[in-house]
Amino acid sequence: MHEPALLRPASGTPRAPHPTNGRGAFSPLRLARMRAALQRHVDSGHIPGLVALVHHRGREHVEAIGAMTLDDAAPMRRDTIFRLASMTKPVTAVAAMILVEECRLRLDDPVDEWLPELKDRRVLRALDGPVDDTVPARRPITLRDLLAFRSGYGELGFLAPTAPLQQAMSNARLTLNEWPFEVTPDEFMRRLGALPLAHQPGERWLYHTGSEILGVLIARASGQSLATFLHERVFDPLGMRDTGFHVPEDKLDRLPACYGRDFATGEVVVLHEARGGVFARPPVFESGGGGLVSTADDMLAFGRMMLNAGAAGRERILSRPAVALMTTDQLTPAQKTASPFFPDFWDTRGWGLGVSVVTARRDVADGPGRFGWDGAFGTSWYVDPAEGLVGVLMGQRRPDALDIPAVTRDFWTAAYQLIDD
Repeated sequence: MHEPALLRPASGTPRAPHPTNGRGAFSPLRLARMRAALQRHVDSGHIPGLVALVHHRGREHVEAIGAMTLDDAAPMRRDTIFRLASMTKPVTAVAAMILVEECRLRLDDPVDEWLPELKDRRVLRALDGPVDDTVPARRPITLRDLLAFRSGYGELGFLAPTAPLQQAMSNARLTLNEWPFEVTPDEFMRRLGALPLAHQPGERWLYHTGSEILGVLIARASGQSLATFLHERVFDPLGMRDTGFHVPEDKLDRLPACYGRDFATGEVVVLHEARGGVFARPPVFESGGGGLVSTADDMLAFGRMMLNAGAAGRERILSRPAVALMTTDQLTPAQKTASPFFPDFWDTRGWGLGVSVVTARRDVADGPGRFGWDGAFGTSWYVDPAEGLVGVLMGQRRPDALDIPAVTRDFWTAAYQLIDD
């Protein structure tokens, strides 16, 4: 059995361990279980490597396993920079809540002032009907709608993949299949505003698009780019030095390739190269739904802030009530029933303001109140306030099916079996 390795950060100086608050280290036997479970996924060839981090009541453990690419011996490192994909969404939601606390936005006010493209919405008469068969929206879209994914815009591929509106979204290059978007934020909103809503605002949950709209709203309401706002209000105060919308040239050696299966040929192919890829340069569209890159340690800093109810040392990003609201399920049973997603997803999950919330225990890692989200390139980030736990899994392999991948499930089971009190 390989010994667990704690690798050094980018500066080359050892990272000081966090205080243990009087608690001993994690059980060596249980750490070995975690490493063995994760090592199997690397040894199988499914992924070239990963970084896994668990923080529990002052104790911290990191595993860096495997290599940066499938055809390269360069080892995976603790400071490897990963594409977060949808793990970006909670960060964007925090930014929106900062503006709520500053009274620059209100949760239940219409967003028309900042997003005039969304005024006077039309709504499909029938979900599978033609895009010009519409009725007026019964009310405007609010910030709460965007955060809770109930605006009427979203990925219809989960609900009605053959609907004319989904095809119109694809033709406008606004779906996940066309991501990352290569248009300006203003053009993105113009294209979106030309299309009707799939449902009345507040009626049901539709994935993803609300976070993209949020990114534009934050930029317009703050008078800054989304990247600038995030750096000034979140990343810099939390010391998230490797998080942003692209990887600078001097850090590209820390960005691995990203893989996925070509479903036409069955082969595993490179989806995003490190050098020369889309994340090697600043984007035209700063995607609030999936555009960030980050490290395990940066996401730990973000997670510890959320675990501490918005505080990080002398910094306070959000108030305790704001974090409590974000992490409270916002969906009714009827909305969940009308909103298909992953198999059995809603049996144990709800959705707060920008984060998934666990509502029932069905597995070892299903701690009620645990919140966070996953990314389509193999990342996962959750916080469990009841257990005092933050976990981060970083990989760069798109799953082969529309479900939580086995390596992610195994990581969370292994993380929770570390808890010994």
